Amino acid sequence: MISKPRVEVEASTERTIGPYDKDADAGVIRISDDVVGTIAGIAAIEVEGVAGMSGGIAGGITEMLGRRSLAKGVKVEVGEREAALDMFVVVEYGVRIPEVAQRVQESVKRAVESMTGLQVVEINVHIQGVAFRQEPREEEPRVK
Repeated sequence: MISKPRVEVEASTERTIGPYDKDADAGVIRISDDVVGTIAGIAAIEVEGVAGMSGGIAGGITEMLGRRSLAKGVKVEVGEREAALDMFVVVEYGVRIPEVAQRVQESVKRAVESMTGLQVVEINVHIQGVAFRQEPREEEPRVK
């Protein structure tokens, strides 16, 4: 029979999760807040209508983040068994923003809960901007 992981509470950005049987001796599972943020960021950008994650407003400028910095567009607050997230996203021009935001919430909740075992109690979606598609311009014929 496999014993359940034991719980150790430490003051750090890592949180212990899993079954909460203090008498178990199988070990401890720790998940960093950055890991939860990265999972949430990946789940968000996979939603149709999301152009990318935003690093927030620094000096009035919203910066778009690439795939490497997905956790920077997510603020995570993790307790022992629950998580709350703030997502900072940029949407594509022309999408219905409330629908995209709701799909982001659903996708992030599903991904974080299934991968970490934490219960997601709140996901706030902050729309930081709208991205316009760059379509190549057709050159006009020159008049001689």
